[in-house]
Amino acid sequence: MPLQNKRLYRSRDESRLAGVCGGLGAYMDLDPVFVRVIWVVGTCITGFIPGIVAYLLAWIIMPEQPLPVVTASPPPVATPDVGSNASQA
Repeated sequence: MPLQNKRLYRSRDESRLAGVCGGLGAYMDLDPVFVRVIWVVGTCITGFIPGIVAYLLAWIIMPEQPLPVVTASPPPVATPDVGSNASQA
């Protein structure tokens, strides 16, 4: 199995609050809804405060997913019409 250069980012696409669960889901190849449900259940089981603090820390620590790089193609170059009779009037 080849090594993949995966990075953990907060998701821009699957973001509900800060993109933490969406980013974790993308990193672990899981559905972000599944990660959110597990996070909410874990937060309820631990008494709310640890889950909320962990989410806030992840929000601060995890970098946001970079914007895709869009390269612009150069504008078309206008070429003179060689065989035209427009200059003869």
